[in-house]
Amino acid sequence: MKIMIIRLPKKYIFLFVIIVLIFILIKVFSSYYSVFNYYNEPIYKGDPNSKKIAFACNVYWGNEYIPDLLNIFKEEDIKITFFIGGSWARSFPRLLKIIHDEGHEIGNHGYSHKNHANLTLEENKAEILKAEKQIEEIIGIKTELFAPPSGAFNDDTIKAAEELNYKIILWSIDTIDWKKPGSQYIRDKVLGKTHNGAIVLMHPVKDTVEALPSIIAELKEQGYKVTNIHEIIYSSNHL
Repeated sequence: MKIMIIRLPKKYIFLFVIIVLIFILIKVFSSYYSVFNYYNEPIYKGDPNSKKIAFACNVYWGNEYIPDLLNIFKEEDIKITFFIGGSWARSFPRLLKIIHDEGHEIGNHGYSHKNHANLTLEENKAEILKAEKQIEEIIGIKTELFAPPSGAFNDDTIKAAEELNYKIILWSIDTIDWKKPGSQYIRDKVLGKTHNGAIVLMHPVKDTVEALPSIIAELKEQGYKVTNIHEIIYSSNHL
């Protein structure tokens, strides 16, 4: 059996090599952007190569449990991210000042706890800006992270955040503590789903206060650093 060998002109071989290289580059860059978020895409988790976990506490209620949460974080030398509702900030400016003075990162949780998936572009921007202004009047800082209430958003929410230079923050582990599932459930949920760069969503409620000490102790035992959103999304050029 004879094998036919086809000899191509050098110019065609060169063209073939160029095409292959372009294909490889496309694959490499598409893979890169599937791991690292575009600026305006919601962020569900941080750097997968860093043994850090962020706690995100959304605040519209639960005032009576905030001092307990702050005491736990102070004892453990942990700084987390509190996403603050604008209307809550207006009603409880002293508590917001205390949270900020304790060194915790402050994010924007909208003003009125609306469903942002049902809002227009201008309505999304108005909710974010109204909360931003209220928070800034109290603690003197402009928020840069936005956590939409209930995690609800649409294309206009993404566009609004981009136009206002915000990053949309969601989560990879949801304690669903607002349902009052019990502290053991919360502990098992967090520790059972722990991963590098995790964002753990919580609220100021009794079950979370009770669950946190053992959760933090176990995470530290496993070598994790518990921190805020900023640290996990900016480390190792994640964004």
